[in-house]
Amino acid sequence: MALKKDITTRQGIEIKDAYFRVVSVRLNSKSGMEYVVAYSKDNESPAVDSTSYDCAYSLSGNNPIAQAYTHLKTLPEFAGATDC
Repeated sequence: MALKKDITTRQGIEIKDAYFRVVSVRLNSKSGMEYVVAYSKDNESPAVDSTSYDCAYSLSGNNPIAQAYTHLKTLPEFAGATDC
């Protein structure tokens, strides 16, 4: 699972259809987790950069990675992202 969307990097480089992938998940407690998202120009290229996010975690929900992608889709910076 991954997401695609256009992005302008911190260095000002535009990447069309950048590939965003959850690369790690750490459960902080029974109800919280931190996950890291890396992005690259496509699914075969090395990561350009990464960012960490925090969100709620439900023990009765989907696996943590699926919950991370669900959370990403709620963030304004991922508006318009598509599954790939």
